[in-house]
Amino acid sequence: MDLPSLLRFVALAALWGGSFLFMRIAAPVWGAVPTAFGRVVLGAAGLLALLALVRLRPAFQGKLGAALMLGVFNSGIPFLMFALAARVLPAGYSAILNATTPLMAVVIGALAFGERITLARVGGVVLGMGGVAVLAQAGPVVLTMPVLGGIAACLVATACYGLSGFLTRRWITQRGGLDSRLVALGSQWGAVLALAPFALWQTAQQPVATWLLAGPAVWGAMLALGLLCTSFAYVLYFRLIADVGPVKALTVTFLIPLFGVGWGWLVLGEAATLAHAAGGVLIAVALWLVLRPAPAAAAPASTPAAAVRR
Repeated sequence: MDLPSLLRFVALAALWGGSFLFMRIAAPVWGAVPTAFGRVVLGAAGLLALLALVRLRPAFQGKLGAALMLGVFNSGIPFLMFALAARVLPAGYSAILNATTPLMAVVIGALAFGERITLARVGGVVLGMGGVAVLAQAGPVVLTMPVLGGIAACLVATACYGLSGFLTRRWITQRGGLDSRLVALGSQWGAVLALAPFALWQTAQQPVATWLLAGPAVWGAMLALGLLCTSFAYVLYFRLIADVGPVKALTVTFLIPLFGVGWGWLVLGEAATLAHAAGGVLIAVALWLVLRPAPAAAAPASTPAAAVRR
């Protein structure tokens, strides 16, 4: 990996790790639905501005419906789940749990898409779930029902990420493909449409003034979450795929927990404990088992690069 690609790689991990910090700041004040909805609105607006800047015409070649539907699984549900988790879980917890995305992709691919599953990948899934269990049982947060609910929400989010990779391949790639920036834009607008009814319902329950009067820290977190961690991060991610290939780009998953825990410790004073290290190491080894290149005679690695989103 050359130096420019390495810098993009580290910047992407820092941004996606930071997304959990920003959700942890915004969600307890705004609520889960407004946080998720604000993120996708800002993300979609940022991507639309990017397309205008590079003068890329939004021609979806008959795949607009697929891109919109993809956004439900790729952004809408996961962003809402992580925002729900951010109300009760430290940022570092969510960042480590996010690293189970490729493990979810292995399970979903084997169960629903006829993908080949090897002994190494089975071992990876088992180790990864062991890492989740270590974090839940030995972590600095008391294991209450709300905390268990937050962990479950994170795992629902990563399952959606894993599913979306296969849906991208089936709905977009196998139908002739589409510029990745258009896929990103369409998926973000799909997430906006999916979350809009919930946002309207939330508005009826919680006056908009309570959002507008949130302090500058919350507004700054939301702007960073939507524009930096979503719009700009997509640009970095797709550039990495073009420069170093999907498998190497996918390994950004290894660094995200490190930044997630680090940002939470640095900014919010969250504890960084041996439980974080133990759970993170187990999940990292699991990811290595899942993502390592298959032997030349075996089928190509089936975990889709599109399955990693923050």
